[in-house]
Amino acid sequence: MIASWLYAAGHQAEVLEALREHVLLSGSALLVAVVTCLPLGIWTARSRAVSAAAINLVNALRVIPSLAVLFIVVPVLGLSTRSAAVALILLAMPPVLLNTDAAFRSLDPAVIEAARSTGMTRLQILVKVEFPLAFPVILTGVRTAAVEVIASATLAAFVGSGGLGVFITRGFALFDYAILMVGAVPVALLALMAEGILAGFQKMARIPA
Repeated sequence: MIASWLYAAGHQAEVLEALREHVLLSGSALLVAVVTCLPLGIWTARSRAVSAAAINLVNALRVIPSLAVLFIVVPVLGLSTRSAAVALILLAMPPVLLNTDAAFRSLDPAVIEAARSTGMTRLQILVKVEFPLAFPVILTGVRTAAVEVIASATLAAFVGSGGLGVFITRGFALFDYAILMVGAVPVALLALMAEGILAGFQKMARIPA
């Protein structure tokens, strides 16, 4: 570990830039996946036809390794940050979509009917009743996606997109464990940090008002 600290200190600017790239890439991919899958998950929960198509598609994506997804995207988008971003978005979508779908399907119909009987519109019911009840389950999917995306963003180094994976691939290439740890340790810490923050939000969401 001392050798890793010394290497990181000697390449401080490069490490900080790689960290910035990793966080930006992971965060952007997760944000796009959430913004896409939240409305889609609500739709699948209410439409049997849409559910059959969308759920089957994301289940197929789940069995494809993230590295394979990246190499499938590269021939279309080339060796670029876009390829890494698209691969990470596809990786993040299944847990968010499946949990959103499950959350809205499991809502108690009696609660929805009670809200409807008070004169609330469908949009009001969605925003004020359904979404708050579904939020903790949705957040579980976001937590899973966040950890997977942060870990898999190391693959961006294979397409020249930077990130902390640069040090992991460099360490493998040079058979240097110290360099590898400069990339691996921050990735693990980022994943744990994201998990902890989202777990905190989830705990607060479950506390009754």
